[in-house]
Amino acid sequence: MSDFVLRTTEVALQREATDLAPGATRSNAGRGRAIPEDPDPWRTPFERDHDRIMHSKALRRLKHKTQVFMNPEGDHFVTRMTHTLQVTQIGSAIARALSLNVALAEAVCLGHDVGHSPFGHTGEDALSEFVEGEWLHSEQSVRIYEVLEPLNLTFEVLEGIRTHSWKIGETAGTHEGDVVKYADRIAYLAHDAQDAIRAGILTPESFPADVIKPFGEPGREWVSTMVEAVIDESYRQNEIAMEPSLLEAMHTLRAFMFERVYLRPEAESQRRRATQVVRDLVTYYLEHLDQVPESYRHDEADDLTQVIDYVAGMTDRYAIRTHDELFRPRLF
Repeated sequence: MSDFVLRTTEVALQREATDLAPGATRSNAGRGRAIPEDPDPWRTPFERDHDRIMHSKALRRLKHKTQVFMNPEGDHFVTRMTHTLQVTQIGSAIARALSLNVALAEAVCLGHDVGHSPFGHTGEDALSEFVEGEWLHSEQSVRIYEVLEPLNLTFEVLEGIRTHSWKIGETAGTHEGDVVKYADRIAYLAHDAQDAIRAGILTPESFPADVIKPFGEPGREWVSTMVEAVIDESYRQNEIAMEPSLLEAMHTLRAFMFERVYLRPEAESQRRRATQVVRDLVTYYLEHLDQVPESYRHDEADDLTQVIDYVAGMTDRYAIRTHDELFRPRLF
């Protein structure tokens, strides 16, 4: 008798039918892919999406993209990649506790930030200067997996990625997609606060009392408290939500972080430098479209879109190096 039991896709789907919550998204009940594919014998559609994103080039680039601190010297500062891994862990924990489809939640978490520009939200703001309305990394993440590095992902994964940002103001259409909104915010507030302490910008005593009182000390305790607040309230409300008093405390923490960390005056020169790098690169490549790599050249896209695709895909260090090569005066 074998020590193993084969878990085929058919077995996995049968388990989903009996084990998942009534409101969970069944893998065989989604809207499918733009291009139909034969079933995989060992993986559900959402598990395949998870694996495709895990092996994508766009995800690998996140290891050299800013979360908060640009080009940090310490090894323990969070990057966009480690942020994504933390979001995936938190999203998985919430989805599992609510008996949702963990594979779908994890796939959305893994792909939610691949469209981020270099230099974090500073780069995003700089790119917005070139487009009508606002340039959104969530939309770019979808574009990457539909056009630039097409993976033929399921509708539910792409929709969860597109709507993960709170500023979009839309639900994902699945509970699993909505979990990512909270997982993202919980992750970045908790680890950005720790990074600010590590950098000497804040101390544990710096945080408002109405944040410390409900959440406890910065770090692991914050994550646990916020995750439990989402699980408990979601179960009560029959939708993904957070206990109101703790949601208010989270909003207070976010406002505090923007004032004291993200938009602190001491970082203004660095933000100006990052903004100028992005502006210069977009302007340069609009005038030298032939230097944009072929992988970013798409006949259906206008010149500006092709250039933004290229610049937005750059890592921080590649953007800086390219800018230096193009604009730094050479003595010899």
